Amino acid sequence: MFVRLAWMVGCLGLFKSLIIVAICCLTTFLTAISMSAIATNGKVQAGGSYFMISRNMGPESGGAVGVCFYLANTFAVDLYVLGAVEILLQYLYPDMAFFGDIHTNPWNNYRFYGSITVAALGVIVAIGVKFVQMFAPITLMSVIVAIGSIVIGSFLVNAQNTNIWLCMLGDSLLRYPYGSTQSIDVWCTKNSTGPLASRYCQTTNFTQVCADHFTNDNISIVVGIPGLQSGTFHNNFFSSETRSHRDDDVSYNADISFVALTAIYFPSVTGIMTGSNMSGDLRDPQKSIPMGTILAQLTCSFVYMLLTILYGATSNIRLLQDKYGESLGGSLLAAKLGWPNQWVVLIGAFCSTLGAALQCLTSAPRLLQAIAHDNVIPFLEYFKVKTRRNEPHRALLITMVIAESGILLANLDWVAPILDVFFLMCYGFVNLTCALQTLLQTPSWRPRFTYYHWSLSLLGVILNLGLSMTAGWYYAIAAFGIAAFIYKYVEYKGGEKEWGDGIRGLSMMTAHKALIRLNESEPHTKNWRPQMLILVKLCDDLTPIYPKLFTFASQLKAGKGLVIAATAIEGNFITDIEKFHQAREMLLEMMSSVGIEGFAQVNISNNIMCSLSGFVQTAGLGGMRHNTLVMEWPRSWDRNREGWINFVKTLRIAAVRDIAILVSRGIINFPSNEDRMTDTIDVWWIVHDGGMLILLSYLLTMHNVWSSCTIRVFTVAQMSDNSVQLRKDLKMFLYDLRIDAEVFVEEMNDQDISAYTVERTLDMQNRVKMLKILKGRTFSDKNRMSISKRASQEHLKEKDKDPTNGTERYQTLAVPEGEVWTSTSDSDGDQDKLKRMSTAVKLNEAIKNRSSKADLVIVNFPTPPEKYDLQHCYMEYLDVLSSGLPRVLMVRGSGMEVVTIYS
Repeated sequence: MFVRLAWMVGCLGLFKSLIIVAICCLTTFLTAISMSAIATNGKVQAGGSYFMISRNMGPESGGAVGVCFYLANTFAVDLYVLGAVEILLQYLYPDMAFFGDIHTNPWNNYRFYGSITVAALGVIVAIGVKFVQMFAPITLMSVIVAIGSIVIGSFLVNAQNTNIWLCMLGDSLLRYPYGSTQSIDVWCTKNSTGPLASRYCQTTNFTQVCADHFTNDNISIVVGIPGLQSGTFHNNFFSSETRSHRDDDVSYNADISFVALTAIYFPSVTGIMTGSNMSGDLRDPQKSIPMGTILAQLTCSFVYMLLTILYGATSNIRLLQDKYGESLGGSLLAAKLGWPNQWVVLIGAFCSTLGAALQCLTSAPRLLQAIAHDNVIPFLEYFKVKTRRNEPHRALLITMVIAESGILLANLDWVAPILDVFFLMCYGFVNLTCALQTLLQTPSWRPRFTYYHWSLSLLGVILNLGLSMTAGWYYAIAAFGIAAFIYKYVEYKGGEKEWGDGIRGLSMMTAHKALIRLNESEPHTKNWRPQMLILVKLCDDLTPIYPKLFTFASQLKAGKGLVIAATAIEGNFITDIEKFHQAREMLLEMMSSVGIEGFAQVNISNNIMCSLSGFVQTAGLGGMRHNTLVMEWPRSWDRNREGWINFVKTLRIAAVRDIAILVSRGIINFPSNEDRMTDTIDVWWIVHDGGMLILLSYLLTMHNVWSSCTIRVFTVAQMSDNSVQLRKDLKMFLYDLRIDAEVFVEEMNDQDISAYTVERTLDMQNRVKMLKILKGRTFSDKNRMSISKRASQEHLKEKDKDPTNGTERYQTLAVPEGEVWTSTSDSDGDQDKLKRMSTAVKLNEAIKNRSSKADLVIVNFPTPPEKYDLQHCYMEYLDVLSSGLPRVLMVRGSGMEVVTIYS
């Protein structure tokens, strides 16, 4: 306001300057309204804006914005201190400069005096906030008197009574010597022996040679401050004049932009939260913060507008462009307007800047202490300690250290953009908080301050975002990066806090909308991924018998997709409620330990099978339901009758439920997340089954544990099949799927795979048809019939191209699918059992022969039987099929296609 506002008017003109002031003031006014609403929605404790944001947007957002706002207040100390030093050394006492001429080399002087000032202010703050508040009336009175002096002087000054004169050489404004005793009319002459001649002329061989522009241009003396009635307002309103720059001219940034000046000016309006930062020391924050902030903002906006108009309406455009008053012998324009003399304004400006620095140095450590006290950012815990007099000395010390780093920049115009982006980030979050809470209509959102609206808050967000980019996109990106780092740090490492924030409400609303949308239709093949329900069996101490089920699930999902860990406990829910909570916490802890973000479900019932059936049928919500059941092979199944019966029943329920089934055998041998497997993943693709086996092997290789493994696909052919053609077709199919794998064909007799060929007709003709279908069409998200099933239909296809839209039409004839585990008579049943066991033995021999050294074997398994008398035979079949292999994953798909060759 004192040292840069007039220069801004000179650079841009009055109209553009008023636009800058209006935009900046409107931004802070909208923020003040939003902050008032938040401040009156409950009791505000210490921490001010940080407390309000964290309790309304959550600890992550609160921590991120709190740190940025703390840095903003810390760098504000630098802004005000550098401003005070500039006033002191440039205008009050230039002779105090120790390191060279202050007018030509101010940087070291700024650093020296700035460091001394920060140290002195730190001592004052360390004494206590009550001592600091003793200076508040003095600084307030100083700024009021200074502003009043400028306003009165602006109305009194005119061309007749002013003694402010400028020396012009053509259109160039000349420097008037600092501390010169010569009057302007004596100094500003073209005499060959005058002061200017020594600057522009040189004498060689008794001949005086002068610069061309000194010889050709006229010397004139003009009024620097002609006054309100001189027409200067009209001349300066729309645009400023430009001129060429010479070394002897007053320095003028002719190319400085509207955007750059906006960034330099914005810190003038950033004090609206100073009062809220001291909320812990206010008697009634809900009353004081809205009233004090809004009235202060309106008052300051009026003063900024008024001074902008007065500067532009009273002063010559050349004088306004003189940034450091070089044409006035080192005087400040605002001070020259002051009444009764310039010292009123200079002393008032110096005191007000020191007072503002003192307020920021008081509020910044309290803000840091409040953040540390909440323990949302663990590495700040050291700064939460207070003294007996409730003073945060540790936070004050680190604040002074950070402020010193800003003092080393030694340039007010460089500090201003840094300050802008941190303040604007905080202001943006205040507006966003108010807008979200209003739009979400949270029941607890009941602010006493009613003069707000979500649209005003949203406009504030837009203005804050725009101004942050205006201040400098590189500064804005750096500030956003700091905030993002703090946000993620709090999210993963911070203390657990639950404040019922608006982000949680937004997440709930978004989740509700997403669930409703997902529930409208089945997922498309391209969107299918394993959404796993893990059935976990617990020991008596409520620890999982097979903890590596969680590890395998984390490797299979690679951090994506839904995971539900469920366990059933036998007992009474009312009396065993403690077990319920312990088991649930254990499941969540196990998932967290392997990096799974999912849900835990526990059911206590007298009937374990009912609990398992309930999980398979109803786990999940809406479109976020499981599509894959993950189980472990029952241990000692042949000696645990109830265990394997429940296992088969669960498989049967999952098959009826149309979800995929993954049964791991040898789970204790599966790798942990720290291991690295380097051999092969062997896929025994006996039936197509929707491409489930292929997809699972590929998903595993996306995890670091399996990323070095090679996928090998083994498919079974009958002796009468064309194995060469089958291998070629399958290899092309995998190529179209963008999956790298080696393909092998294992020839077996028809009797050896009868158990599979009855369930899925996989003779050569139909398998070739299946591969052609996979390469020839795209499947809609509602087509849940497997391709292998279509391949077994007698009239597989009768297609033609529709000339109107280019799509393919298929005509099929449904044929009932064979059921494996049934028999028509006892004698037939015995014969079927022998056939199935022979199939299991033959397949197991083939698998062990080719895949005994594989890191993992993935194989199909058939549908579990309906009849009770066949269940034991079914378990024996699976036992023989997977025996002798260290790690086996038995898979049964849901019948839905899970792979596609199309993008």
